Amino acid sequence: METNELSESLQGYLEVIFELEELQKVARAKDIADRLQIQRGSVTGALKSLEEKGLINYQPYTFITLTETGKKVAEEIVHRHRVLKDFLLNVLQIDEPTAEATACRMEHVIDPKTVERLVCFIEYIHTCPRAGGEWLDSFARFCKSDPKHPGECTMCIKGIKSARKTQKPSKSR
Repeated sequence: METNELSESLQGYLEVIFELEELQKVARAKDIADRLQIQRGSVTGALKSLEEKGLINYQPYTFITLTETGKKVAEEIVHRHRVLKDFLLNVLQIDEPTAEATACRMEHVIDPKTVERLVCFIEYIHTCPRAGGEWLDSFARFCKSDPKHPGECTMCIKGIKSARKTQKPSKSR
């Protein structure tokens, strides 16, 4: 089953069940309701739907666990969430509460190819000698500066242009 076949709400339930299983091996309807900040009675319909789709093991008044398929779908949702939050927090320099809330909304609509491209970009930033921590720090300073007067960027651009002029052209084969 693909995550795009599930509503945003059902994806949220799977994510919560996954997190509860990691913490305490099983989930309970009460714990799910608490995490989602909803009434316990509202959980029952969603759990029945997830059980019908073969994503969870559920019987009323028992523990809830993910099936193998449910675990794979939940892992995909959690992966998207973590990648998005990491990108928002550590690359775009968004504050933690906003990054968390935004990642929660974005994770339900982003396609797998875009997620993997974000992963690739994050890896590039951390491994390329022209990027890295200094580059991210510079971006953070830029975000805090007046975008109409990016003095540091102007100096940097002049330095790059100057360096290009002094480089010898390479011979093509």
